[in-house]
Amino acid sequence: MKRVVTATVIAAFLLAPLPSFAGTNTNKVSESKVKCATTKAMPHAAPKITPPKVLLKKAIKSITFVTNCGNIVIEPLNNLAPLTVTAITALAKGGFYNQTLCHRMMNDGAYFLQCGDPTSSGFGGPAWQPYADENLPVDGPANYPAGTVAMANSGPNTNGSQFFLVYQDTQFDPNYTIWGKITAGLNIVKAIGDAGVKGGGSVGTPATKIAIERVIVN
Repeated sequence: MKRVVTATVIAAFLLAPLPSFAGTNTNKVSESKVKCATTKAMPHAAPKITPPKVLLKKAIKSITFVTNCGNIVIEPLNNLAPLTVTAITALAKGGFYNQTLCHRMMNDGAYFLQCGDPTSSGFGGPAWQPYADENLPVDGPANYPAGTVAMANSGPNTNGSQFFLVYQDTQFDPNYTIWGKITAGLNIVKAIGDAGVKGGGSVGTPATKIAIERVIVN
């Protein structure tokens, strides 16, 4: 049966258990472009982080995810997604993302790498009440352009800690808060995407292990 990728299918994968696909994939990250070091990151229980009580008063200039494959630098959209940037900043400064694996990717119909779940189950997040959506894109072609950073969710206003990094222009449901733009390291995300999914298929665990070792907030 031919696989048809639709917005509904993509949405269902953002916060759900990883499906199993048959097949093999022998692609690897190009050593000449991106080199991934060995990481000790493993699935683990989500640490307890105190939720922020007020919005940030000072704009965040950059959030750098230091990964075993290199740094991914994000420019937060402070004015367009203040609630989300405040939450991500609190999690980052509290060490929530340290030693976490990017657990899911998609490379057919939609092109993204998903991170932010310490448990790597697809359901992990902070012990907070979910917060509201912000800065939702319009519906239409390439409404999530390459370099977009957006929140994963399980429905309206259910944001937590998981986010996805778009490495190629993508169109799907306009239901995910866009809170940042990748300013450096997009080549890393592209390389992970090009290396494919573990076991083959178009969605699942990245074939190349990539982990957030720590986060730098400026």
